[in-house]
Amino acid sequence: MREIWQEQLSQGLAEMGLDVEPRRQALLLDYLQLLQKWNQAFNLTAVRDPQIMVSRQLLDSLSIHVLLRGTDILDVGSGAGLPGIPLAIIDPGRNFTLLDTNGKKTRFQRQVKLDLGLDNIQIVQGRVEQYQPPRLFDVIVSRAFSSLPLMVDLTRKLLAREGCWLAMKGAVPREEMAELAADLRVGIHELRVPGETGQRHAVEICRAI
Repeated sequence: MREIWQEQLSQGLAEMGLDVEPRRQALLLDYLQLLQKWNQAFNLTAVRDPQIMVSRQLLDSLSIHVLLRGTDILDVGSGAGLPGIPLAIIDPGRNFTLLDTNGKKTRFQRQVKLDLGLDNIQIVQGRVEQYQPPRLFDVIVSRAFSSLPLMVDLTRKLLAREGCWLAMKGAVPREEMAELAADLRVGIHELRVPGETGQRHAVEICRAI
Protein backbone atom coordinates (compact mmCIF):
# COMPACT_ATOMS: atom_id res chain seq x y z
CA MET A 1 0.00 0.00 0.00
CA ARG A 2 2.86 2.37 0.77
CA GLU A 3 4.05 2.29 -2.83
CA ILE A 4 0.58 3.29 -4.02
CA TRP A 5 0.46 6.04 -1.40
CA GLN A 6 3.88 7.29 -2.51
CA GLU A 7 2.72 7.57 -6.11
CA GLN A 8 -0.51 9.32 -5.09
CA LEU A 9 1.38 11.71 -2.83
CA SER A 10 4.11 12.61 -5.32
CA GLN A 11 1.61 13.21 -8.09
CA GLY A 12 -0.71 15.21 -5.83
CA LEU A 13 2.07 17.43 -4.50
CA ALA A 14 3.21 18.14 -8.06
CA GLU A 15 -0.33 19.10 -9.10
CA MET A 16 -0.57 21.43 -6.10
CA GLY A 17 2.80 23.02 -6.83
CA LEU A 18 4.25 21.96 -3.48
CA ASP A 19 7.96 21.15 -3.49
CA VAL A 20 8.40 18.68 -0.62
CA GLU A 21 11.73 16.92 -0.28
CA PRO A 22 11.71 13.09 -0.34
CA ARG A 23 12.59 12.80 3.36
CA ARG A 24 9.53 14.79 4.34
CA GLN A 25 7.33 12.92 1.90
CA ALA A 26 8.46 9.76 3.71
CA LEU A 27 7.45 11.32 7.04
CA LEU A 28 4.00 12.10 5.65
CA LEU A 29 3.59 8.44 4.72
CA ASP A 30 4.92 7.36 8.14
CA TYR A 31 2.21 9.51 9.71
CA LEU A 32 -0.43 7.94 7.48
CA GLN A 33 0.72 4.44 8.44
CA LEU A 34 0.51 5.31 12.14
CA LEU A 35 -2.96 6.76 11.60
CA GLN A 36 -4.13 3.63 9.81
CA LYS A 37 -2.69 1.41 12.56
CA TRP A 38 -4.27 3.38 15.41
CA ASN A 39 -7.58 3.56 13.59
CA GLN A 40 -7.86 -0.21 13.88
CA ALA A 41 -8.19 0.14 17.66
CA PHE A 42 -9.44 3.71 18.12
CA ASN A 43 -11.93 5.79 16.20
CA LEU A 44 -9.55 8.61 15.29
CA THR A 45 -11.02 9.52 11.90
CA ALA A 46 -13.99 8.47 9.80
CA VAL A 47 -11.74 7.82 6.80
CA ARG A 48 -10.68 4.17 6.78
CA ASP A 49 -10.39 3.40 3.07
CA PRO A 50 -6.64 3.30 2.29
CA GLN A 51 -7.32 4.32 -1.32
CA ILE A 52 -8.50 7.80 -0.30
CA MET A 53 -6.32 8.48 2.75
CA VAL A 54 -3.63 10.38 0.81
CA SER A 55 -6.08 12.80 -0.82
CA ARG A 56 -8.57 13.11 2.06
CA GLN A 57 -6.05 13.45 4.88
CA LEU A 58 -2.65 14.53 3.54
CA LEU A 59 -3.33 16.57 0.40
CA ASP A 60 -6.46 18.15 1.85
CA SER A 61 -4.51 19.28 4.92
CA LEU A 62 -1.65 20.65 2.81
CA SER A 63 -4.00 22.61 0.54
CA ILE A 64 -3.99 25.57 2.97
CA HIS A 65 -0.20 25.76 3.29
CA VAL A 66 0.03 28.66 0.83
CA LEU A 67 -2.34 30.67 3.05
CA LEU A 68 -0.28 30.42 6.24
CA ARG A 69 1.55 33.46 7.62
CA GLY A 70 3.84 34.15 10.54
CA THR A 71 5.54 31.50 12.64
CA ASP A 72 3.04 30.37 15.29
CA ILE A 73 0.06 28.31 14.16
CA LEU A 74 -2.76 26.87 16.30
CA ASP A 75 -4.75 23.87 15.04
CA VAL A 76 -7.89 24.02 17.16
CA GLY A 77 -9.93 20.83 17.48
CA SER A 78 -7.02 19.02 15.87
CA GLY A 79 -8.40 15.50 16.32
CA ALA A 80 -5.92 13.08 14.79
CA GLY A 81 -3.62 15.99 13.97
CA LEU A 82 -5.31 17.24 10.83
CA PRO A 83 -4.31 19.57 9.30
CA GLY A 84 -1.59 20.45 11.82
CA ILE A 85 0.70 17.41 11.60
CA PRO A 86 0.99 17.26 7.78
CA LEU A 87 1.60 21.02 7.71
CA ALA A 88 4.25 20.72 10.44
CA ILE A 89 6.00 17.93 8.55
CA ILE A 90 6.48 19.97 5.37
CA ASP A 91 7.12 23.27 7.17
CA PRO A 92 9.71 22.75 9.94
CA GLY A 93 10.35 26.49 10.19
CA ARG A 94 6.96 27.14 11.78
CA ASN A 95 5.67 26.15 15.21
CA PHE A 96 2.37 24.26 15.35
CA THR A 97 0.26 23.83 18.47
CA LEU A 98 -2.38 21.08 18.35
CA LEU A 99 -5.31 21.57 20.74
CA ASP A 100 -7.96 18.94 21.41
CA THR A 101 -10.04 17.71 24.35
CA ASN A 102 -9.96 14.03 23.39
CA GLY A 103 -7.39 12.01 25.33
CA LYS A 104 -6.99 9.15 22.85
CA LYS A 105 -6.45 11.60 20.00
CA THR A 106 -3.84 13.64 21.87
CA ARG A 107 -2.10 10.38 22.88
CA PHE A 108 -1.92 9.52 19.19
CA GLN A 109 -0.51 12.95 18.42
CA ARG A 110 2.19 12.50 21.07
CA GLN A 111 3.12 9.11 19.60
CA VAL A 112 3.43 10.69 16.15
CA LYS A 113 5.60 13.49 17.53
CA LEU A 114 7.87 10.96 19.23
CA ASP A 115 8.12 8.47 16.37
CA LEU A 116 8.61 11.09 13.65
CA GLY A 117 10.83 13.42 15.68
CA LEU A 118 8.63 16.47 15.09
CA ASP A 119 10.16 19.11 17.33
CA ASN A 120 8.02 21.92 15.87
CA ILE A 121 4.70 20.69 17.27
CA GLN A 122 3.28 21.15 20.75
CA ILE A 123 0.31 19.12 21.93
CA VAL A 124 -2.27 20.43 24.37
CA GLN A 125 -5.17 18.40 25.75
CA GLY A 126 -7.88 20.68 27.04
CA ARG A 127 -10.79 22.95 26.27
CA VAL A 128 -10.13 25.97 24.12
CA GLU A 129 -12.02 28.18 26.57
CA GLN A 130 -9.49 27.37 29.31
CA TYR A 131 -6.33 27.41 27.18
CA GLN A 132 -3.79 30.10 28.07
CA PRO A 133 -0.91 29.99 25.57
CA PRO A 134 2.52 31.50 26.27
CA ARG A 135 2.10 33.66 23.16
CA LEU A 136 -0.64 34.60 20.72
CA PHE A 137 -0.94 32.90 17.35
CA ASP A 138 -0.43 34.31 13.86
CA VAL A 139 -2.93 31.88 12.33
CA ILE A 140 -5.64 29.69 13.88
CA VAL A 141 -6.69 26.84 11.61
CA SER A 142 -9.62 24.46 11.96
CA ARG A 143 -10.95 21.50 10.02
CA ALA A 144 -14.50 20.53 10.97
CA PHE A 145 -14.18 22.18 14.40
CA SER A 146 -17.34 24.29 14.66
CA SER A 147 -19.36 27.00 12.97
CA LEU A 148 -17.44 30.12 11.98
CA PRO A 149 -19.03 32.42 14.61
CA LEU A 150 -18.38 29.92 17.40
CA MET A 151 -14.79 29.31 16.28
CA VAL A 152 -14.08 33.04 16.29
CA ASP A 153 -15.78 33.59 19.65
CA LEU A 154 -13.92 30.72 21.33
CA THR A 155 -10.47 31.61 20.00
CA ARG A 156 -10.49 35.40 19.60
CA LYS A 157 -8.37 35.84 22.75
CA LEU A 158 -5.73 33.47 21.29
CA LEU A 159 -5.16 35.34 18.01
CA ALA A 160 -2.48 37.99 17.55
CA ARG A 161 -3.75 41.44 16.59
CA GLU A 162 -2.80 41.08 12.92
CA GLY A 163 -3.46 37.34 12.78
CA CYS A 164 -6.17 35.50 10.86
CA TRP A 165 -8.38 32.45 11.16
CA LEU A 166 -8.42 29.79 8.43
CA ALA A 167 -11.45 27.51 8.54
CA MET A 168 -11.51 24.55 6.16
CA LYS A 169 -14.96 23.93 4.74
CA GLY A 170 -16.71 22.11 1.92
CA ALA A 171 -19.21 24.38 0.20
CA VAL A 172 -18.98 28.11 0.97
CA PRO A 173 -20.78 28.54 4.36
CA ARG A 174 -22.63 31.74 3.48
CA GLU A 175 -25.11 31.54 6.37
CA GLU A 176 -22.28 31.19 8.90
CA MET A 177 -20.37 34.04 7.26
CA ALA A 178 -23.41 36.29 7.54
CA GLU A 179 -23.44 35.75 11.32
CA LEU A 180 -19.87 36.94 11.87
CA ALA A 181 -19.25 40.15 13.79
CA ALA A 182 -19.03 43.42 11.88
CA ASP A 183 -15.41 44.03 12.93
CA LEU A 184 -14.18 41.13 10.76
CA ARG A 185 -13.33 40.87 7.08
CA VAL A 186 -13.78 37.61 5.26
CA GLY A 187 -12.12 36.07 2.19
CA ILE A 188 -12.90 32.85 0.38
CA HIS A 189 -10.22 30.65 -1.16
CA GLU A 190 -11.14 27.71 -3.36
CA LEU A 191 -8.98 24.70 -2.50
CA ARG A 192 -8.01 22.24 -5.21
CA VAL A 193 -7.25 18.83 -3.75
CA PRO A 194 -6.06 16.18 -6.23
CA GLY A 195 -8.22 13.08 -5.99
CA GLU A 196 -11.16 14.92 -4.43
CA THR A 197 -14.24 15.83 -6.47
CA GLY A 198 -16.25 17.64 -3.81
CA GLN A 199 -16.08 21.35 -3.12
CA ARG A 200 -13.35 22.52 -0.75
CA HIS A 201 -12.86 26.07 0.47
CA ALA A 202 -10.86 27.91 3.09
CA VAL A 203 -12.58 30.81 4.82
CA GLU A 204 -10.01 33.42 5.85
CA ILE A 205 -11.20 35.73 8.62
CA CYS A 206 -9.17 38.72 9.82
CA ARG A 207 -9.87 41.67 12.05
CA ALA A 208 -10.70 44.80 10.10
CA ILE A 209 -7.85 47.09 11.15
